[in-house]
Amino acid sequence: MFSRISLINERIYAPYKLAALVEVLAEQGIPPEASLRGSGIEAPQLYDASTLTSVRQYAIVCHNAVSLSCAPDTGFRVGARLHLSAYGMYGYALMSCLSLRDFFRLGVKYHHLATPALSIDWKEYPDRVIWFFPDALISSPSRELKEFLIEQQFSAHVTHIRDVTSPDCSPIKACFSYRAPAHADRYPDYLGCPCHFEQEQCELVYDPSLLDRKPQLAHHITATLLQETCDRLIGQAKASVGASGEVYRIMMSTPGILPPMESVASAMNMTSRTLRRRLLAEKTSFAAILDDVRCSLALEYLKTTKMSADDIATLLGFNDSAALRRALKRWTGKGLGELRGPQPPEKHHLPPGRSAQLQ
Repeated sequence: MFSRISLINERIYAPYKLAALVEVLAEQGIPPEASLRGSGIEAPQLYDASTLTSVRQYAIVCHNAVSLSCAPDTGFRVGARLHLSAYGMYGYALMSCLSLRDFFRLGVKYHHLATPALSIDWKEYPDRVIWFFPDALISSPSRELKEFLIEQQFSAHVTHIRDVTSPDCSPIKACFSYRAPAHADRYPDYLGCPCHFEQEQCELVYDPSLLDRKPQLAHHITATLLQETCDRLIGQAKASVGASGEVYRIMMSTPGILPPMESVASAMNMTSRTLRRRLLAEKTSFAAILDDVRCSLALEYLKTTKMSADDIATLLGFNDSAALRRALKRWTGKGLGELRGPQPPEKHHLPPGRSAQLQ
């Protein structure tokens, strides 16, 4: 799992969201210097491919937008401008998905590549599919900032789904947990559906038949290659942040031996109690990181080796292949056979003496 605190502060994102926001504000007469005040970013950096930014920097500029009395629908305008092609590999991976169900699943899986200011998830019911947005990743946002981020996220979601389906593809309804703002009449203009306020949670509801639709640019080989690239980018990001990143690096460096917490803590020159406390402060745990490492390694073994399910299960510390299959289904929604990639000619067996050691 990502550390929420480290994720917010780490400069690991291209500035595409910042650029879109600054452009929208500039169209309203707000100069880039005012929009970017306090963020540590200069206007020319927004179009420099080497610039990396953080979620916190984006939140600062969003706060500036609210404080500068921008147009009330600015959040919607920004979201509508953020087409999938602006998101780099993440966006192209979603555009090439083979179904909207894969699009929804991978949208959540790779969301950490998209300068996330809100957490997202989705759930399928017989009569509806719901996107929901349970938390702001920014600690204690003001009411105005939270609503700004929700408006931007809802608008971006609708824009992305239209990007891969058709311009007239709209939700059934949108629900908001807050009271109707003064510009509530603009919400349906951007979302294309009835909007309800003072609801239990923020939700974007679609017809379930959408999940079986095929994106316009679906392509099997491209989807596979781009998803593998996103997996590598996720791994690089995980290994770059805080104590959780150090734990991830240590565990991935010895893939045939998954060390217990005591061994990892010793390698980090601290006690297991201190490590547990630091991971808790980063909103994660050793068990969560272990689960993440197991998932990454299982997918790597399946795609690049001919090891049997039993051998992979043993390497990853599962009791048997059935437990591995259940874990794969939980991690990816797919079975072992679906995850197998093109196989090399030689067969790899479990190296002697390389049994997984777990806490």
